[in-house]
Amino acid sequence: MIESHGLSQATTRARFSFFHIVIIVLFSFLGLNLFILQIIRGQEFQKISKSVSQREIIIPTQRGEIYDRNFDVPLVMNAESFSVSIIPAQIPGDIPSFFSKLARVLGVSADQIHKKVPVKSYKLFQPIEIATGVSLDIISVIAEHSDEYPGVLWNSNLRRVYMDTGSLSHVVGYVGGIDEAELAIKYNQGNFNKNSIIGKTGIEEQYDQILRGVDGIRFRLADVYERRIDAPADEKQPELGKHIVLTIDRNIQNLAERSLGPKNGAVVVIKPHTGEVLALVSKPFYDSNLILQKEYYDRLRLDPGNPLYNRALSPFPPASCFKVIMATAVVQEKAFPMDSTVYCGGSHRVGNRIFHCWNRSGHGSLNLIGAIANSCNVFFQTMGLKYLGEEKIITYANEFGFGELTGIDIAGEKKGFVPTPEWKLNTEKMVWVGGDTVNLSIGQGYITATPLQLSEMVSMVANRGKTYRPFLLKEVRDPKTGRVIEETKPDLLRQTEKIAPETFDVVAQGMREVVLTGTARYAIYTKSVDIAGKTGTSELASDKSDFTHEWFAGFAPYDQARASDRVVVIVFVENVSKSEWWSPRIANFIFHGIFTKKNYDEVTRDLGVLHLPQKETVQ
Repeated sequence: MIESHGLSQATTRARFSFFHIVIIVLFSFLGLNLFILQIIRGQEFQKISKSVSQREIIIPTQRGEIYDRNFDVPLVMNAESFSVSIIPAQIPGDIPSFFSKLARVLGVSADQIHKKVPVKSYKLFQPIEIATGVSLDIISVIAEHSDEYPGVLWNSNLRRVYMDTGSLSHVVGYVGGIDEAELAIKYNQGNFNKNSIIGKTGIEEQYDQILRGVDGIRFRLADVYERRIDAPADEKQPELGKHIVLTIDRNIQNLAERSLGPKNGAVVVIKPHTGEVLALVSKPFYDSNLILQKEYYDRLRLDPGNPLYNRALSPFPPASCFKVIMATAVVQEKAFPMDSTVYCGGSHRVGNRIFHCWNRSGHGSLNLIGAIANSCNVFFQTMGLKYLGEEKIITYANEFGFGELTGIDIAGEKKGFVPTPEWKLNTEKMVWVGGDTVNLSIGQGYITATPLQLSEMVSMVANRGKTYRPFLLKEVRDPKTGRVIEETKPDLLRQTEKIAPETFDVVAQGMREVVLTGTARYAIYTKSVDIAGKTGTSELASDKSDFTHEWFAGFAPYDQARASDRVVVIVFVENVSKSEWWSPRIANFIFHGIFTKKNYDEVTRDLGVLHLPQKETVQ
């Protein structure tokens, strides 16, 4: 018994020693791990802990301003406004009733607040933005009755203000809140969130990344209930958006806009030597400051004049302006002797159809220069049908860039269209006939071109065979110093090897005669500069209609020694009475204003009244 008891004590001591060792090892292991976690990897886990409890608050940056080429007065700037947020968990009582009360003060619908603050978020202590662009007066009301609006916060931010509410709306565009589809596309680009303001159209959209800058971030700590924990906050300061300087000259833009008067249409003014766009007018237009208001936008959308449609970038039949291309083809191909004539009796027969000249009494016998000057349909229809053929006409249209985008740095440009026999057979299921060639020869039928494309056509003549890509961004500037960061250089778009410079000399001579002795001789009478151009009238649905679309496409100065000073002016006017020659008369005002450096009122004093005063109407 004593021996057994001895063995039991020895076993007990051995077991006790074993457990003692195990405990020491475990505590040593735990101590080592604690040392590793706290000392060796402490900073790593501190970062992880901080990231779990840390919350980010966006500090909106200031969007860059937009200037015209003079870089003096901004066309687009920023003004202070406020955004309102709520912390749902701090709202006592009946939350839906509180939302209705707050909605009445903010001037928004309660449904708008409910969508941004769904029921599942009612217990959150995290601020949720419910309204932007709130005025100081409304914020003052909320502040004066803050005890009635627990959980309501407001922040000062910037609102986009468009100083020129006229035709520049189609150029500068506007900004708005990012939607879900846009956020899904842009999210991986960084610096975008559900509250981001982005460019929607125009320059605001095209150069959004340059203008918008980079938002800042303020970091704060929060507990599991999203309640703020007082602690020093880290901040990443926002980067200001850069300023943009356009090629647009606001004085020329305003001159062109006012010269259009009550007419709908478009004006393009460019420097053919560089491609800089000095004016890009489309009427009617809209107010970029109001475009995001639903009632105003619905009015625009239902307006039969379609003010949302940028006519400067949209296709229309080029009418007799196309005869510039026809004349080029005739001269270059030596298709018809320069000293030979075609007799115009006012009409001619093609197959079983009679095609009329715009001058029903006829022009008599005309050579090429006379045909350009008087815009004789019979002459050019004869050239197209008997001496050139549709394939050569199409080739020269393509050589001038018809049917292709110019690549201007703004969205919405259309290509226009140059028909071919293959297209007609495949699409219309009909073969090409002589009547199609006759119509194409005078810019009618299926062919279309934009006012911007016509500016490239005239630039090709003015530059004697080359054009530059039209562009609107002149410079990018630092928002603090005004220093030029980036500058757009002229980009050669097209240089023809098919057409000799001497050919363009002949065509330019014909365009000069349009102003001196031809269709524009009574409409263009400024003495400020020598102008060369081409008129055009585009028939509507029926040639019996009393209305047409009118064109004038020209350049000045005509003198080749002053080629670097040239500007191209394209005027397109919709639905005007026949033979009123609105387009060349408007061009006359624009050219005079440009070369005398005068505004519309001053030009009116020089040249007389262009438009009769309009009766005021109630909007």
